[in-house]
Amino acid sequence: MRQDARDRIFRWLLRVAGTIELFALIFIVAPESWMVSIHAWLDLGELPRDPIVGYLARSTSAFYAILGGLMWVVSFDLTRHREVLIYLGWAQAIFGVALLGIDTYEGLPLSWTLFEGPIVIPLGLATLLLARQLPDR
Repeated sequence: MRQDARDRIFRWLLRVAGTIELFALIFIVAPESWMVSIHAWLDLGELPRDPIVGYLARSTSAFYAILGGLMWVVSFDLTRHREVLIYLGWAQAIFGVALLGIDTYEGLPLSWTLFEGPIVIPLGLATLLLARQLPDR
């Protein structure tokens, strides 16, 4: 495959994943009632009302949004950001494995466990593979 075709695919991958992660912005400011409803809908029981729960949900959402924005930023100049993209690839792949372990350890539903880490791992590996194929500056 030609480099320009790989770059288009890479940009598309980064922007789609980045856009999905930017949707987390909603949950930085979402009413607590939304989180309670979603938690129940996912059959996770009653959402604890302790301040740490809200803090962790909202700060994790902020982290995902920051990552999504970064994916958009680096997508505009792949070669310039090659080293950052290689780091992101490794970080995402390792994060996906960690999520799989955490989800399993914490006893989250199988549907959640199969949806989260196993999607992040190949995204990280694809990012790593495509970033390594970029020319050095």
